Amino acid sequence: MADTTARTLALLDLLQRHRHWSGPELAERLGTTERTIRRDVERLRELGYRIGSSTGREGGYRLESGGTLPPLLLSEDEAVAIAVGLRVAAAEQLVDGTATALSAIAKLEQVLEPQLRRKVTALAQAMTAPSQGRGADVLPAVLGQVALACRDRERVRFAYEDAQGRASRRRVEPHALAPARGRWYLVAWDLEREDWRTFRLDRLSELTATGVRFAPRPLTREEIDERVFVASSAQRQPVEAFAVLETSIAAFEAHMGVWADGSTEPSPGRTRWGFGGTDVRDLMYAMSWLPQDVDWSVELDEAHRAELAAMLTVMLRGLERASAVSDPS
Repeated sequence: MADTTARTLALLDLLQRHRHWSGPELAERLGTTERTIRRDVERLRELGYRIGSSTGREGGYRLESGGTLPPLLLSEDEAVAIAVGLRVAAAEQLVDGTATALSAIAKLEQVLEPQLRRKVTALAQAMTAPSQGRGADVLPAVLGQVALACRDRERVRFAYEDAQGRASRRRVEPHALAPARGRWYLVAWDLEREDWRTFRLDRLSELTATGVRFAPRPLTREEIDERVFVASSAQRQPVEAFAVLETSIAAFEAHMGVWADGSTEPSPGRTRWGFGGTDVRDLMYAMSWLPQDVDWSVELDEAHRAELAAMLTVMLRGLERASAVSDPS
């Protein structure tokens, strides 16, 4: 009996770890037969877990929502406390907090009753709103579905609207979720553009899981952090400008790396890149990183253009004075 109980609990743990398992996969993991797996699934169903099953080549088992939480039973107040704690851990980016919290949230989403899930979500959002800053709301269902897709390495497709209001359809391999500046960001491999892209979840809609698994592509934690930092920095700034370069967007991306995100190609062989900052000093710093072997111009309002030109004139004059000073030695 002890072996049966241990095996059944191990089966439950596997069902919570991934969205879908085939019978042979579960049998191999647990060192038993598919017939025994079917019996263990029935035991879990008797305990209140809703486990869906399907036959055929793509058939298997999956833990569905709406079940109870035996042997762990939570009151509504306890569920709220856990939900808020998980959200804080994710938002504050504690040590491994984001990944751990999202994994726990995904497990809870799979088994909570819809009515309790709505109540937990509403109260948790109200309690965490002040610490989330000015970020736009993300539907909990979307956050949970994306987290599951990242965990299970499952391709998704969705509609997306960028910062300029341009709408597009995307098909991606989701890699990582990360919070930054009160918003959630998805780092994913864009299958149409054959490159990494970072998406704000509040600009994402019509999310659909395709059921197609993928092998994860290599991407370091540092690269994820940089991409999220760049994406979270790409917000409306007090001073904004565009650089128009006489070079292809591919060449510009090779030069600027992830900082080229958001650039467009208005015509073949020409690239338009937006940048900004709190004042013209930030513009000057951004322009210093543009490739020096191509011609480019800047789209900027006249007041800031005049301010920047005056600042550069003073700097050039100072450099000329320095070169004219004789060596005191």
